[in-house]
Amino acid sequence: MNDPAVRVDTTSQVPPYEQIRAQLGALILTGRLTEGERLPTVRQLAADLGLAPGTVARAYRELEAAELIRTRRGAGTRVAALPAEPARFDPEQLATLARDFASAARALGVGAEAILTAVRDALERQA
Repeated sequence: MNDPAVRVDTTSQVPPYEQIRAQLGALILTGRLTEGERLPTVRQLAADLGLAPGTVARAYRELEAAELIRTRRGAGTRVAALPAEPARFDPEQLATLARDFASAARALGVGAEAILTAVRDALERQA
């Protein structure tokens, strides 16, 4: 994970572990972090962000539960393979993706209108 950076706003109402989870989840789901790419260790990312290791560990546990990353002793934490074909439409998954995007955008200091504009622009480009 060299290029995409995770940022945490400690003044945000969004807990730091949630900001990390949301940002890494978005990077994985959008393909900016690819299958097999190694993530920093919990201790390294915690040191980089000035957070407690337990905070980063919680974010990693939630990403593992969502099957977006996998941790193997001796091999580190890596981005997991995404399913080849998306499953049927799942309203809960859509809500999670929306929450992840909104949390990541808020962590960058973006307001609601700018978030909505970014989503509309992205939808128009895909149409």
